[in-house]
Amino acid sequence: MPGPSRVKGAKPEPLFQPPPGAQPLAARMRPRHLDEFVGQEHLVGERGPLRRSISRAHLASIVLWGPPGTGKTTLARLLADAIGAEMIAMSAVASGVAEVRGAIAQAQERLALNGQRTVLFIDEIHRFNKAQQDALLPYVEDGTVTLTGTTTENPYFEVNSALLSRMRVWRLEALTDDEVATVVRRALEDEDHGLAGALGPDGGVALAAEAFDHLVGLAGGDARAALNVLEGAVALAEAEGIRDGDGHISPRLEDVESAAQQRVLAYDRAGDGHYDTVSAFIKSLRGNDPDAALYWLASMVAAGEDPRFIARRLIISASEDVGNADPRALQVAVAAAQALDHVGLPEAQYALAQATTYIATAPKSNRSGSAYWAAATDVEARGSLSVPLHLRQAPNRRMQQHGIGVGYQYPHDFEEADVEQQYMPDELTERRYYLPTEQGYEATIANRMAARTETRASGRPKRSTTPKPEVARGADDGLLRTREANRKKLAETEKRDAAD
Repeated sequence: MPGPSRVKGAKPEPLFQPPPGAQPLAARMRPRHLDEFVGQEHLVGERGPLRRSISRAHLASIVLWGPPGTGKTTLARLLADAIGAEMIAMSAVASGVAEVRGAIAQAQERLALNGQRTVLFIDEIHRFNKAQQDALLPYVEDGTVTLTGTTTENPYFEVNSALLSRMRVWRLEALTDDEVATVVRRALEDEDHGLAGALGPDGGVALAAEAFDHLVGLAGGDARAALNVLEGAVALAEAEGIRDGDGHISPRLEDVESAAQQRVLAYDRAGDGHYDTVSAFIKSLRGNDPDAALYWLASMVAAGEDPRFIARRLIISASEDVGNADPRALQVAVAAAQALDHVGLPEAQYALAQATTYIATAPKSNRSGSAYWAAATDVEARGSLSVPLHLRQAPNRRMQQHGIGVGYQYPHDFEEADVEQQYMPDELTERRYYLPTEQGYEATIANRMAARTETRASGRPKRSTTPKPEVARGADDGLLRTREANRKKLAETEKRDAAD
């Protein structure tokens, strides 16, 4: 009786691998098990959902989404190994429907003959077209394969919603500088796969602190890039015979620079270069020079400055230097910071540039900040002064016998939602902190304040005649009590359903 026909299409992981000496350093240093994996603590840390999942020998179909060099492919392999599954790997760039069907046929055969699960790994899954993605649907649905896809693009835009609904999306973050440093340090010290043993140069490698820090900063959270630059810098130093006193190959700062093909900028993230450059950036924003502000922004990004630091400075400048002259500046700056969190570099450079040019060209006023510090001066000099009686809370009606809460007038009951009454402590009734300028929107604020002052001085305030909806006293508390009762009922129902 003839045996089963040979499956055509996608092939399992090849048995042949290049000898270690022919592999790049980044390939040799791939973690062999999950405990060696660096970064992504929110996913594979002690309480991470992926670690907890594989501890029960369970792995759902997933998309690993994140920037390059964050360990997507390595993590996919480690997860498949952790649950004892066979892994079939393919690239969406070089594979089509025929390869997908071949992989599915292999998975079906393996499941029927051996009861072994198959993890189908698709690199850059966003490059699959609709037909290729649709071909996966029934087999992901029935569990023939556990699909693991990786992508650097937003899967919510690039992966079909039908397929995406059958998968969990996990976001991988760029590695921190400390995590990249751990990867580089491990490569320098590893005797089996790294540069400290037979696969490295004779005598091993010692990287000076300055070169080490610059290498880590250039990586931008990409471990693979860091290892590639390290390997290139070692080759350059070895070719020139650059060794330290102990005989170790010792790449210099210029070797790291050459290997990365990126010039070392006169910028020290922890020293004067850092403070001088950010000072120039802030002063260019304040001084209405968008071109200079963009130059200093580009200098900081190129030198490896933490982009979150830049975003924070933009937010501060939007309030400190623009203020109410253009309240939208703060919105733009905060939106840029949020965009940075969502998309990261390099794409977030557009958002940082947009916020920089908006703030640099906006009308300026520092009166909000100046007013605050004037108020803070009084607080420091006089301490916390007593709150006027009519502004105090009177939760118990008997407190009103002492004048507490008596005489307060609710502004919304009056025309233009304004009524003159004392809000300042008795000792400061004549103090004025906020004196708006005529710049931008602050001129509108100044006119509004002046109009209110004039109206208040004109005589007795008029009650508003605009109709108001009827609201029962304590309606908000009653609604919340109803909500809480319904939540308890729902929780009890879910608990009974789970028990059944």
